[in-house]
Amino acid sequence: MPDVTSVVLVGVGGQGTILVTSILSAGLVAAGFDVKTSEIHGLSQRGGAVNTQVRFGRKVHSPIVGNGGADFLVAFEVVEALRGLAFLKPTGRLIVNDLEIAPAPVLIGRIKYPKGVIRLLSSKVDTTVVRAHDIAAGLGNPRVMNLVILGALVEAINLGNIAWDNIIAGTVKKDFVDINIAAFKAGRRELAHCHQAA
Repeated sequence: MPDVTSVVLVGVGGQGTILVTSILSAGLVAAGFDVKTSEIHGLSQRGGAVNTQVRFGRKVHSPIVGNGGADFLVAFEVVEALRGLAFLKPTGRLIVNDLEIAPAPVLIGRIKYPKGVIRLLSSKVDTTVVRAHDIAAGLGNPRVMNLVILGALVEAINLGNIAWDNIIAGTVKKDFVDINIAAFKAGRRELAHCHQAA
């Protein structure tokens, strides 16, 4: 692992990007890493773009990940992956949720949602597609899709030795601890399966 690892998470308001950033940061701090985070919200309450950044390592001097600086780009939505692609290093890895959310201009018919985005992404960078929405729905709650994505990220960065169950239990509402932990573990399994399939 490099001295500092940079992660950029992009999504749409309401997808739980901020919660994932909080859990990830808490786990990294508990593991003894120096951690810096920053958040950029669009109209996050109205489905606007959300961009959070997490940098961790032995000593981190700045929370900001510039263009071409991210080791991992984690996209909660397909077109947000395309928008965030400039952050990724040439050697970086994209983890993208296989989900399309039509923004307002698409809904009112001003523009069309682009086709073949995942194929385009895969042709440009090292891309892992995670069926987070389907997995969360299979667990009985599509809203825990964000924890599926977190599990995939933790597996990709090889951070499985952190006590994530405790971190999740200390962060989410008590009634939702079990389903969130189940989603997190499902995300880790999904990524491990992607590795084997590759």
